[in-house]
Amino acid sequence: MPTVLDEIISGVREDLGRRRASLPLPELEARLRSIAPAVDPMPGIRSAEGVAVIAEVKRSSPSKGALADIPSPGRLATAYAAGGASAISVLTEQRRFSGSLADLDEVRAAVRTPLLRKDFMVDAYQVTEARAHGADLILLIVAGLDDALMRDLHQQARELGMTALVEVHDAAELDRALSLDPVLVGVNARNLKTLEVDPRTVTDLLPRVPDGIVGVAESGVTGPDDVVNYVRAGAGAVLVGEALVRDGAPEHAVRAFIEAAAAVRAGADQE
Repeated sequence: MPTVLDEIISGVREDLGRRRASLPLPELEARLRSIAPAVDPMPGIRSAEGVAVIAEVKRSSPSKGALADIPSPGRLATAYAAGGASAISVLTEQRRFSGSLADLDEVRAAVRTPLLRKDFMVDAYQVTEARAHGADLILLIVAGLDDALMRDLHQQARELGMTALVEVHDAAELDRALSLDPVLVGVNARNLKTLEVDPRTVTDLLPRVPDGIVGVAESGVTGPDDVVNYVRAGAGAVLVGEALVRDGAPEHAVRAFIEAAAAVRAGADQE
C-alpha cells in the first residue's frame, strides 16, 4: 500500500511534468544568468546566538489541513527576518501544502535572508528551478530518494552554489545522508509515511550527527520549551513552521526561540 510520502511524490511528479512542458529546461537555465549568486547560509547559521531559526512560510499541511491565511508571504518573511531568523523556508508544494513558486518569488523580493525551497525534490529540473527562483538552499529527503539520485541532486546543488539540507528520520537514513559529506542534516520528528510526530526521533538521532555538521531539528516545536529540548539534544538549528504561522506575533516568536536557546547555552557554559 502506498505511504503518504509515496502519494505526495506521485503528485509532485505530475505537477512537475506540467511545469516542464510549459517551461523547457533550456529556457529555465537561461534564467539563471539574471539571478544573483546563491548566498551561503552557513556562516549565519553557525554563528547564531542560541540557535539558528529556519522560519517557515507554510499555509497547510497534510496532517492538519489549512494552518493560516497568509495574504502576504513577503510580509511574514520580513517579520521572521526582523526577529533574527537565520534562514527562511518557503513551502512550494501545491497539493498538500498549498504552496507555490510564486510564494518563493514574493519572499525573495522581500528579504535578503537565505531562502530554502521546501519541497519534495525528485528531479534535477526542480533544483535548477529552485535556483532560478532565488533559493539558496534545497531540501533533500533521504526517504524519498535512492542513493544515486540523492548524490546527483546534492552535487547539482553544490555546482549551482546552493546548500542542501539533507533530511532523515532514522539511523539508516542518517548513515546514507552522511555519505554525502553534508553541512546540514535535518532530523524530522514527523514520520512522512504515517504523519505521526515523535520528538524522540530528534533527541535520539541528533547526538549521532558528527561534529562539524549542523544538526537541524524539524517538527514537534510548539514553543520555546520544545526548542530548548532540541538544543539540549544537540540542535544547532530548528526549522519551525506551524507554531510561527499560527502565532499572532511571528517576529516576537522567532526572538523568543532564540532567547530561550541562548539562556540554555549560557547556563551550560557556566556549569
